[in-house]
Amino acid sequence: MNSKIYEVDPNTNNLNPVYQTLSQVTTHMNDNTYGLESLGLKNLGHVYRNLSVPQLIEKALARGEAILTANGALCVETGKYTGRSPADKFIVDEPGVHDEVDWNRVNVGLSKEKFDLLYKRMLAYVQGRDLFVFDGYVGVDPNYRIGVRVINQLASQNLFAHQMFLRPNSEELDHHQSDLTIISVPGLQGDPDIDGIHSEAFIVISFQKRLVLIGGSQYSGEIKKSAFSFMNYLMTKRNVLPMHCAANMDDKGNTALFFGLSGTGKTTLSADPDRFLIGDDEHGWSEDGIFNFEGGCYAKTIRLSRKNEPQIWDAIRFGSMLENVVIDPETRIPDYDDGSLTENTRVAYPV
Repeated sequence: MNSKIYEVDPNTNNLNPVYQTLSQVTTHMNDNTYGLESLGLKNLGHVYRNLSVPQLIEKALARGEAILTANGALCVETGKYTGRSPADKFIVDEPGVHDEVDWNRVNVGLSKEKFDLLYKRMLAYVQGRDLFVFDGYVGVDPNYRIGVRVINQLASQNLFAHQMFLRPNSEELDHHQSDLTIISVPGLQGDPDIDGIHSEAFIVISFQKRLVLIGGSQYSGEIKKSAFSFMNYLMTKRNVLPMHCAANMDDKGNTALFFGLSGTGKTTLSADPDRFLIGDDEHGWSEDGIFNFEGGCYAKTIRLSRKNEPQIWDAIRFGSMLENVVIDPETRIPDYDDGSLTENTRVAYPV
């Protein structure tokens, strides 16, 4: 860790005006909260940091968050929200970034005062609760990667973060510093009348504090897209083009990019057994080439078959996480043709 010690304002009514993340706070990494107190997270239950995949699966099953399927994958149901909710995404309107954001119907502002209120409600909500922490990275290229800390109420969502982002080795974990903190507490529901939001769900990103707060939705895709939004903002400042696309490469080093909206076939087209997969969704294009932001794939599974998509089919095994796939209650065999919960059935697995 950086030996320099920074002071943190103990008054949670006044969050650090720059940003309050663990890249600036190193004094509590050896306590049993792994530095969470620096974010105002206090009086917690157990805090688990970077549990192994089997441990996270055990926790998710014991807590009733998911079931184990016949192929070994964990399967969760996300309730009301089975996809991302763009209408519930907000950017904190702060002086340091106000002139850098094109405010419109997509980039919707939330006042700093409303964000601080939501943050304080989150601090109260997590008291006495267990939390799961994943410390890892976004960005395969070491010249551009950033440290990310994901704090979850649910063990299953922490498994998702473990599989989707870049996993540190033991030395990297010992020296990990976070440039972005994502806090996901699906059990905390927002109040539009109080919080200035549109529903019980909220995804709020503060570029200035380098902090994302997610509540009211259990859909894990909000976690990965929040990291992508931050990379969209940060990478352009470093002369890197962030891209929503899949990418693969042939044996001569020629790269193909596949652009398209979610569900239009990027993952399927990039999963060519005769080509090297770079990634299926989020990439950067620097002067040195194309690099994946992620450490995993988040593929659609509706009407999935071994014949048409063998790489995705074979990736669904112990350690992967299915979302909203209908499972036979007795055999525990997934039915990928059943879209009764949603057409947006998904699987997250590492690459």
